[in-house]
Amino acid sequence: MANRKNGSEEKLSESIAVTEEYLRDKIYEVRGYKVMLDADLAEIYGYDTKSLNRQVKNNISKFDDDFMFELTDQEVEDLRCNNCTANIDSKSRYNPHVFTEQGLYMLMTVLHGELAARQSKALIRTFKKMKDYIISRSNLIGQRDLMKMSIQTMGNAAEIKKLRADIDSVEKQMFYVMNQLDEVVTKSDLSDMMNSFVNDEDNGWLMFNTQYCSADIAYSTIYGQAKKSVYLIDNYIGLRTLVMLKNAPEGTDIRIFSDNIGTGKLHKVEYDDFCREYTYIRLSLQHTGGFIHDRFIVLDYGTENERVFLCGASSKDAGGRITGIVEDYGIEKYKPMIEKLLKNEKLRLQ
Repeated sequence: MANRKNGSEEKLSESIAVTEEYLRDKIYEVRGYKVMLDADLAEIYGYDTKSLNRQVKNNISKFDDDFMFELTDQEVEDLRCNNCTANIDSKSRYNPHVFTEQGLYMLMTVLHGELAARQSKALIRTFKKMKDYIISRSNLIGQRDLMKMSIQTMGNAAEIKKLRADIDSVEKQMFYVMNQLDEVVTKSDLSDMMNSFVNDEDNGWLMFNTQYCSADIAYSTIYGQAKKSVYLIDNYIGLRTLVMLKNAPEGTDIRIFSDNIGTGKLHKVEYDDFCREYTYIRLSLQHTGGFIHDRFIVLDYGTENERVFLCGASSKDAGGRITGIVEDYGIEKYKPMIEKLLKNEKLRLQ
């Protein structure tokens, strides 16, 4: 038993460090998906490629074609030509398998043990860091460059939609993977990874002040401009609503006015996890009183910088369909509505 334990400890100490630099060279685009090779994932998890694929084969009912697929001869050749460092064994009788974002998540549910748990947590957290970096850099893009990028991306709308199609069904497995890991991984961690596989384009596009851009860029740009407060008025909120609010500056007073708190898409465990992880965010939840249908974002109400934005869709569905966010420069007409909201008592999730 001692030898087994020492061998396990040695394997853990020699495992691959899952860093942003390491992952950037291991993600490829095939058939419109962001994917990772079976050989690279085997290396991360301490398996040989054959053993990892055997684990997948033993649980093949979990891996649909858009979760995992085998590369064709032409795809293997293209990958070799375009990525000379791709981890492809030229002596293997079989073409490599690749895993999409949903496939990688599902893989975490079939690999067991201390090393598998540690590496799964490292993958989730590293993807989140990469995502946060992309969003922060996106705020520096000029409007002209953003428009050029948006036009180039419009042709990929079908692929973007396909990348998002299975997120809802996979979310049902989240609690299962959390139980597989040895320490708690918050649902906001998993949400970040599932909403985007290292690329903010996966989260959909919308019209922001007449320009076509990423939903994440639009919301992060708005929230990032707050100096004192953010009032989000939206009767249909979810975990993604909270994730996007991370972009507000530290210390901002954030209030969410919604009537589906605790009963709709946002559940208590998600709210509690988020508040525990992002302690620097001053977040409160309040009822709307049932008299508001549309969605609004109000920045810095009651100051000289107050602004209001009209949102065509709920924040939890941002980018799911083409919609718009427009700034309305006549905030005076909204003040009776805002004052009525502020008079309602704060709601705590029970």
